[in-house]
Amino acid sequence: MHILVTNDDGVNAPGLLALAQAMRQYGTITVLAPDRNWSGGGHVKTLHRPLHVKETRLADGTLALAADGAPSDCVALATLGIVKEKIDLVVSGINPYGNMGHDVTYSGTVIAAMEAVISSTSGIAFSLAGNEHHDHFHYETAAYVAGIIIGRIIAKGFLLPDLLLNVNVPNLPIEKLCGIRITKQGMRVYNSQRDKRLDPRNAPYYWIGGDVPSGIPDEGTDFGMVAAGFVSITPLDLDLTDYRRRQVLSAWDWADPITADNPPENEHSPTEPVHSFSD
Repeated sequence: MHILVTNDDGVNAPGLLALAQAMRQYGTITVLAPDRNWSGGGHVKTLHRPLHVKETRLADGTLALAADGAPSDCVALATLGIVKEKIDLVVSGINPYGNMGHDVTYSGTVIAAMEAVISSTSGIAFSLAGNEHHDHFHYETAAYVAGIIIGRIIAKGFLLPDLLLNVNVPNLPIEKLCGIRITKQGMRVYNSQRDKRLDPRNAPYYWIGGDVPSGIPDEGTDFGMVAAGFVSITPLDLDLTDYRRRQVLSAWDWADPITADNPPENEHSPTEPVHSFSD
């Protein structure tokens, strides 16, 4: 068994070290992670510049590789041959904060696991649902849980090329966990705000900030189960098709060709502005 360990917090993050140590019991590990923090970077593929990879060491002396690209770049580099031995599983994390609900589209932790599936390799993302009010992050709990989950998947022969799991662990001591639950994505509530400022030349620039996002803890969702003290495992799928609305749209009459003499209904005129920016 050959396991690639990566993350989005950077190669020196404590969560990466904890996850790498937990994976050693299942085979050979290779660590290839970003050389800096990429949290919130989303699904990136670096095409406009070369990528560099260098050797480094984790805090326990483990040899690792650090790349100057995003988490998805790290996985792509590994599966494209930077790592010579075939990779059987990609694990990503341990992120210090939860990645639930819509976070999966932003999270570099989850995106690294998605990139694994794009390369036909199982990908599992691990996050610890801590927050800025916690004075301790229980990486040891998340690492222990990661070991249990990986062991169960291997024992069941479930390392499938399209397996994509998003795991969120409550930030609690191991003995306070209530168990493991299979969940669905919940509803993240973002409290984003735009902060407009002026530079020394009086040109505007913007920060996107706001209060810490919250979530709706519905029963059976990742938010609900983590709030109740359970580990949440959410199976994900890269197929983003909305099959319900596909069915509705397919029932419409699309037979008429779109031509200059037969434009689509309610089409904007060429001179009509569709977007405008105002402050």
